[in-house]
Amino acid sequence: MGEIVEFASNGGTCTGYLAGPAGGGPAVIVIQEWWGLVPHILELVDRFAAAGFVALAPDFYRGSATTEPDEAKKLMIGLQVAKAAKDIAGAAAYLVARPDVSSSNVGVVGFCMGGGLSLLAGSVSDDVAATVAFYPATPWPDYHPDWSAYRDKQVLIHKAESDEAHAGPMIAALTTDIIAAGGNVVIQNYPGSQHAFFNDDRPEVFAADHASVAWQRTLDLFHSTLR
Repeated sequence: MGEIVEFASNGGTCTGYLAGPAGGGPAVIVIQEWWGLVPHILELVDRFAAAGFVALAPDFYRGSATTEPDEAKKLMIGLQVAKAAKDIAGAAAYLVARPDVSSSNVGVVGFCMGGGLSLLAGSVSDDVAATVAFYPATPWPDYHPDWSAYRDKQVLIHKAESDEAHAGPMIAALTTDIIAAGGNVVIQNYPGSQHAFFNDDRPEVFAADHASVAWQRTLDLFHSTLR
């Protein structure tokens, strides 16, 4: 359904996978898990397009992707947050300038590593109006977003029950900071869920019922905020 596009970023260009409905629609950035721009993320871009959005998944790893956890961890830890921030801002600017994008702002959704980057997104681009973070991770020592940019922005966090022990305090701290800066945060908990419960390419953790509810909540937020 989609195509590979280029947009300006970091003094050069970044590529990404783009798809949208024939008549255009609001803009959404889809941010990868630590695996890279794998088929699951491409399929999600297509799924957003089928739901009426012009969706773009930037390739933060510049062509690298893996199915091996050890390699994925290396790629994630090696990601430069400042460079990723510019990729996000570049993707947002690219989308709002497209003639098939009907909104003047952008929604961002990310998963695990991408969840942490989706929260970063609202601090690096005025074009970003709403962010959705699925079980976010923020493993980088230089992850220090300017939460003041979140005033009046909308945040939805989908939290897996299995993440509570290790990621719960981080999510609580981020939520406190965003709310203190004037942002609006909703945390949705999914009882009995495992990390990555939305990923239907991982049957050992995928939870269809939870994924369906989380998907609808995500669409509802974007429909209500992207204009």
